[in-house]
Amino acid sequence: MHPKSAAKKKNGFRKFWRLGMEDFNTQMFDISPDGELIVKEGNFQYNIYDIVKKYGSPTEIMFPTIIENRVRDLIETFNAYIKILGYRGKFAYHYAMKANQTKEFVLPAVAEGANLDVASANELFLVKRMIEQDKFNAKIRVICNGPKTDKYMSLVEELKNKGLVVIPIIEDFSELERMQKFKGEVGVRVNLDIKVQSHWDKKFNRFGFTEEELIKIGRVKGLSTLHYHISKQIETIDGFVKPLKRALALYAKMKEKNSGLDTLDIGGGAGVPFEKKKHFYTGKSLISKIVRTAKRESDKLSIRHPNLIVEWGSYVAVPAQITIYKILTEKNVSAKNHKKWYVIDGSFMNDLLDTWAIHQKWHVVPVNYMNTKRLQPVWFAGSSCDSDDKYTAGGEYTMLPRLEDCEELYVAFFDTGAYQDALASHHCLLSSPAKLVAQNGEIKMARRRETSEDVGKLFGW
Repeated sequence: MHPKSAAKKKNGFRKFWRLGMEDFNTQMFDISPDGELIVKEGNFQYNIYDIVKKYGSPTEIMFPTIIENRVRDLIETFNAYIKILGYRGKFAYHYAMKANQTKEFVLPAVAEGANLDVASANELFLVKRMIEQDKFNAKIRVICNGPKTDKYMSLVEELKNKGLVVIPIIEDFSELERMQKFKGEVGVRVNLDIKVQSHWDKKFNRFGFTEEELIKIGRVKGLSTLHYHISKQIETIDGFVKPLKRALALYAKMKEKNSGLDTLDIGGGAGVPFEKKKHFYTGKSLISKIVRTAKRESDKLSIRHPNLIVEWGSYVAVPAQITIYKILTEKNVSAKNHKKWYVIDGSFMNDLLDTWAIHQKWHVVPVNYMNTKRLQPVWFAGSSCDSDDKYTAGGEYTMLPRLEDCEELYVAFFDTGAYQDALASHHCLLSSPAKLVAQNGEIKMARRRETSEDVGKLFGW
């Protein structure tokens, strides 16, 4: 085949599988000449089919370089627009540990300048452990969300006394009373009465004070930060602009009685293009709009530009991991159509729980046989004996190579880096996947695939 024809053919398959596209967070992914999925890391590259042949499946493969690039670009873009637009507040990124608490996710984020946001005593304990192991500078700042149990507050006090900047966010009146004795910075969370288009647009929100309650409270001892969190996977930039305007108006009122208030934490919610099917806003366009809006509204309110914090956990962690399964067999969806069930050697209810819990849609590509033209529409079935252990793409179908044309077929689910590890279960006592780390051209085992003995021990056997 002529070189130009071969390149055109390869580029056609790359476009079909949505690879090498920055808008879809797949710029590191490509296809080998043999039709196999590869991941590029600078001048290194990884052949995913070779990896799973060596390590087996199911397997999660995470890429610290993606986390590093995401954090670095996020911080640099905020700082660039702050400088360009003449915004007089500072920016700080806090990685929300709840997105993925695995050491291989947290440390690369911190290495590129991320501070941390924790949501429980156990997450804060991991911060303590990392400081004791000299993993990072004790000048890192930690925001503490979630209900403040006695154990949680004891850790807050302990780390604060060691010189760490730990800022507990006050969620309710009982915590407000308790923080009267706290000698340090605190924040308050407001439950803004506003709805946006997002994956988590719930009718009721149990977190934080109402706007009216905060105005009535007035002065809060040690208050430095006003915090809000609207939703997860916000679908439009306007979903950030509307609550930001509302929060700045409240910030201006609270500033009148709280001279130390200097920071607005707008929480999480930055979305990622899971489905790779339609245009999604870019981080650059979102950040530009946030800084522009904050400057314009602050100037209207005649207040000093507040420091800005975001807690975008999924934005950083989601693209940094893929999950690999082998197709074990196929079954007819029904006797009346040609569509097939592809049965995987893992479980959606265990490994990718959001598939079942919130009907998450994933981008799925073959790991091998990517250059075949004979495709068929499929649904996926997990290996547990549960009818809910499936992935049907919301009633649509995924196009994949025909099993009859493949000696063996593996598939990769993209964007599995956030929440799936912490939510993982052991339905039918299936083993958790192995976790591999691909960095600097090498593959390391972060967690081996569970044996029957490992799983049995979890249940007292």
